[in-house]
Amino acid sequence: MANKPDFLAEHAVKALIDEAMLTPKPGLVDKNNSGAHKDLNLNLMLRSANALYETFWQIAEASSSQLPTKGLWKKLSQIGLKGEETMFKETGGINTHKGAIWALGLLVCGAAMASEYSDTKNITTLASKIACYNHISENMKVSNGFCACENYGVTGARGEAKDAFPHVINFALPSLYASRKQNASEHNSRLNALMALIATVDDTCILHRGGMNALIITKKGAKEVIDNGGTSTRNGFNSLIKLDKTLMKMNVSPGGSADLLASTLFLDSIKNRR
Repeated sequence: MANKPDFLAEHAVKALIDEAMLTPKPGLVDKNNSGAHKDLNLNLMLRSANALYETFWQIAEASSSQLPTKGLWKKLSQIGLKGEETMFKETGGINTHKGAIWALGLLVCGAAMASEYSDTKNITTLASKIACYNHISENMKVSNGFCACENYGVTGARGEAKDAFPHVINFALPSLYASRKQNASEHNSRLNALMALIATVDDTCILHRGGMNALIITKKGAKEVIDNGGTSTRNGFNSLIKLDKTLMKMNVSPGGSADLLASTLFLDSIKNRR
């Protein structure tokens, strides 16, 4: 096996690529279209993912066998900010993976600190301890996600990380593993994991662009896919296509759920060496 930074960076980039390539994803960039994004396309997402290899490598290198301290957080935050600069340089100023740098970066950190990649809960717990050093400051640039959290009383990406990624642990990974156990294809298993996320996450990307009503409609649509047997069934897949059309009409995109799907795929891949 490659050394720890190489291994974790490769799997982080692979998770971003696998998430981008998964098709069809309601409202999101995939092989069919750009979803509810006028400024994004699949090629841009793939270029951005590959450009972040060095960022994830540096996070893994800095975190390897370390303890979750404030000093480590400060070092990682600087690496993350440089990663955002790399992303914006690659994409011409377009935000492709800012949320993923946060979520996956923390999980890469947690995995690098952990002694076993198979202990997913330990990895997310270590990641959460680092995330808890992140505090809002007066000088911090306010993001769309932060505004959505303030306006709608949700916790967003910061809350997800500080709580040790509960939607990944309690919904996405169980859905992924249950689908595989039921002999669903890997493609459908991953789509089902995405539906489990969209049905439960208070996605700030949706809240920012469409408000609470759009979030309620989106969650209901994803739950309909699940209730109809998942994406492997005709009714479930038809519900998926229906949800895609609904999100396109509302012009909203579950970008937070996409970041958490990439996080899910990362944890699965390092655990099972996929």
